[in-house]
Amino acid sequence: MIKKLSLVTAVSVTAFSAWAQDSNSDDTLIVTANRFQQPVNTVLAPTSIVTREDIDKWQAKSLVDVMRRLPGVDIAVSGGIGQNSDIYIRGAESRHTLVLVDGIPLAKSGIAGTADFSQIPLSLVQRIELIRGPRSAVYGADAIGGVINVITQNNTPGGQIQASIGSNHFQQYDGSVRQQVGDKTLVTVAGAFEDTKGFNVRPDSPYSVDSDRDGFRNKTFWAGVNHTFNDQFSGFARGYGYSNKTGYDAGYRDGGDERQLYNHTYETGLNFTNGIYSSVLTGSYQRYKDYNYASTLGLYNVGTSLDDMTQRNLQWGNSFVVGQGTISAGIDWQQQELTSSDTFTADTYKRDNTGYYLTAQQHVKTVTLEASVRGDDNDQFGWNGTWQTAAGWEFVPDYRVTLSYGTGFQAPTLGQMYGQKRLSIIPNPDLDPEKSQQWEIGFEGQTGPLNWQLSAYRNKIDNLITYYYDDDTWQGTYYNIQSATIKGIEWTGSFDTGIFSHQITLGYLDPRRDQDDEVLAHRSKQQYKYQLDWNMFGFDMDVAYQYFSKSFNNNTNQFASTQRRMPSYSLVDIAASYPITSHLTVRGRIANLFDKDYETVYGYQTPGREYYLTGSYTF
Repeated sequence: MIKKLSLVTAVSVTAFSAWAQDSNSDDTLIVTANRFQQPVNTVLAPTSIVTREDIDKWQAKSLVDVMRRLPGVDIAVSGGIGQNSDIYIRGAESRHTLVLVDGIPLAKSGIAGTADFSQIPLSLVQRIELIRGPRSAVYGADAIGGVINVITQNNTPGGQIQASIGSNHFQQYDGSVRQQVGDKTLVTVAGAFEDTKGFNVRPDSPYSVDSDRDGFRNKTFWAGVNHTFNDQFSGFARGYGYSNKTGYDAGYRDGGDERQLYNHTYETGLNFTNGIYSSVLTGSYQRYKDYNYASTLGLYNVGTSLDDMTQRNLQWGNSFVVGQGTISAGIDWQQQELTSSDTFTADTYKRDNTGYYLTAQQHVKTVTLEASVRGDDNDQFGWNGTWQTAAGWEFVPDYRVTLSYGTGFQAPTLGQMYGQKRLSIIPNPDLDPEKSQQWEIGFEGQTGPLNWQLSAYRNKIDNLITYYYDDDTWQGTYYNIQSATIKGIEWTGSFDTGIFSHQITLGYLDPRRDQDDEVLAHRSKQQYKYQLDWNMFGFDMDVAYQYFSKSFNNNTNQFASTQRRMPSYSLVDIAASYPITSHLTVRGRIANLFDKDYETVYGYQTPGREYYLTGSYTF
């Protein structure tokens, strides 16, 4: 099986697309790993793909629901839908995960440098590709722990109307139409509304204002046009936007407890293909406005803060078929402008970054070789180079061993380098990027009905950025003063027994701060995940079990002299769907079946048992 798929990578991007159409197996193709389309089994890095069909089968209600099922992923969420969520891939910091939407980095407002994927409405998502391990040599900053690529485009004509109700007054309505106009144009329009009253995420807060429900409301719109000009040229233009309103708990009187977020994104691109050569030129504009304010005072009053960010991206990528493989090279340009303000003061920043990358994959009989190199020229912190290489050897049919080494880096945020007056944070323009070096060895194979993969890795991260507050001056700043070493083992397997399909993930993680050997916060030492799917009497059934071992809520610092231990927890979700007709399907889900009482962030309650009912009509 591995040998057959390896041969496919000797063709161009056009040939990949043709192969997908001929074999009717689009789900086996991936573009995120090396920025050219290739069969997932030829990628020399652990990879997970989630399709829209998976999301509907699981009946997930947020990206948190989806991501927590995947290997190597830990989630720390401060409540329910729409609440602040941090994702930890293979023990790396939340800010060390690069989040892409259609291959474009998601704008990151605020000073923490974390892409808030919890605010991306799931109705936008058609596909998710997750690469575990460093990918800075392909994408630049942030890709230390991994890359999440959220894909919103669906090129299959048709349409769907869907409605859902559930616990905590949850309701969701969405619809999409993809209409073919002539032979060469596809027009897509989609929209969604979602609302939940939520629950009180901090029931133990002593402040009466925190005793309310913390809900979430979302409105989403998506529109796009794809056009094929001729056999060589095609292009697209699309735009989407979402507005979210989230309630949370401030923890003090007249503190910020409401969030309003507005995201408007516009993208356009041109594709060219001619034999062994293909080229893609894309441009995007993203506006991200993030308000936080006190419900007791109102949006336009004292205490309101605004992060107003504009991000422009221009990408030009080229792929060539060379020998028995592919070479890809390109340029990325990004400009970020951020104004962070409150009712008294404002900080304005601007940063340009130009990246140059080269990736290559080559097959020599039973050996696959892969390498990437990239340089980023940033007008704030200068030049930064990264590289990675990997080799895979199919030593016997259907069994392969891989070895890889990769470097990565995380850029300091504008606020960390140049301060924020409104938060009494003074600048440190001498901040260096955080840097990582990861070794990984993997084995994979097909043993009878079992398809399995085993990975062991060691990731050393230097120049970790930390915050220090001076009690005498009442000011804080950020420094490069720490490092961490993360070791882990990961095993995934899938197999069928009769009508049943099984997917299993086993993970062991040892993430430690080098200075004192302290375990990093919000990382479970062990993870066990199991998914069971089957079809019986027309019903599609899905059962998911997830176990996360004990972890710590914090690391020691000037504000906390000890670590707070968080107990282990396990969750069981069950979902069922039944097609009443060829167009109408009814779905039901029970989340947290056994009503487990648990927390992933200390003091923040998580949902108990929840019920959902969905009806969808396709045409």
